[in-house]
Formats: sequence, structure tokens, C-alpha cells
Amino acid sequence: MSALTLQLPHHLQFTDDEFAQVVAANKDLRLELSAEGELVIMSPTGGETGNRNFEIYIDLGIWNRQYNLGKAFDSSTGFKLPNGATRSPDAAWIRMEKWDSLTPQQRKKFLPLCPDFAVELVSETDDLADTQAKMWEYLANGLQLGWLINPHDQQVEVYRPHQPPEVLQAPKSLSGEDVLPDFILNLQPIFT
Repeated sequence: MSALTLQLPHHLQFTDDEFAQVVAANKDLRLELSAEGELVIMSPTGGETGNRNFEIYIDLGIWNRQYNLGKAFDSSTGFKLPNGATRSPDAAWIRMEKWDSLTPQQRKKFLPLCPDFAVELVSETDDLADTQAKMWEYLANGLQLGWLINPHDQQVEVYRPHQPPEVLQAPKSLSGEDVLPDFILNLQPIFT
């Protein structure tokens, strides 16, 4: 099963605060809001995907603590993109300058920006085309580097601005390039 998308009549479109209330009232669901105002209900992940996400968080978190160049986020963080969508990448990171530009109130809500770096991990319940469309949406809204990791096929699509995705077959690791200097993600725990 992939994500369930509810089409809402135009007069029922959520404000940011109303969407936050819907999310708060449904804590067991992962919810996103498309730029068109559609409510997207994401399936929970299984154990393998949850563990893979955790492995990514560990490596990104250790790197972020060591270099202290920004803030890292897990999949429960909502980003209110410039196009109006509210998305929750599986892992994300923003430069410290972006974090510092937010008011204390903005930091408590869905972050009103696009992450500089995002990871989407394709789980058994995800539709690959939907996940690729989400990566393109991030790019259109300011993403600097994105990884779409497909453990089943041991394939990674690397997204960069103004370039077609680079497709890597069974890479051993990924580089954070100039967005995440010296960050290397070991893919062995993700692909096993």
C-alpha cells in the first residue's frame, strides 16, 4: 500500500494552524499536505525501513554534532515549502544561517523553508514515482542536495539543482559534497 491522498474541496483547504491541529489530533499518522491542498496519509514503516532510517539519522547526527554547521531533522519534522506544501523527508538538514533566521515561534511550528539536504528512503509501502516527484518538488523549492535511496534495488538517485538525477547502482557510500562537507554515509547497513 502506498500513501493515501484525500482530495479536499477548495473551501476546506487548511491554514497552517489548522493543518497543525489535524496532525496533533492524529499523532499515530504521518501526514503531509501537497501544494494543491491534498491531505497525504503516509503508511507507517516496517522494522527494516525503521532501522534503515535510524542508521541514516545516526550518521547524519554524529556528523552534525562534530561540524555544527546546521540543524538535522528526523521524519516527524514538517517543512512548509515555498510552494505551499508541507512535507516531511525521512531525514533533512538546514544550514545554521537558515535556522538562525527563524523566529522562536517559527521554530516551534512546521519550518517555513525547504531543507538544504533531504533523504527519502523508499520503503515497501512507497510508490517510487511518488517519491521521485517529492524529490523534484524539494529541488523546485530550494533543495541543494537530495538522496533517494532504494534499498530493494540497491540504487540511489542523487538530486542536485539544475541537473538530471545521477543514478548510482550499489554504491558503498555517499558523499555530502559541498553541502555537507566531509559527510560520508556508509550504505552497508542500509543495503543489508
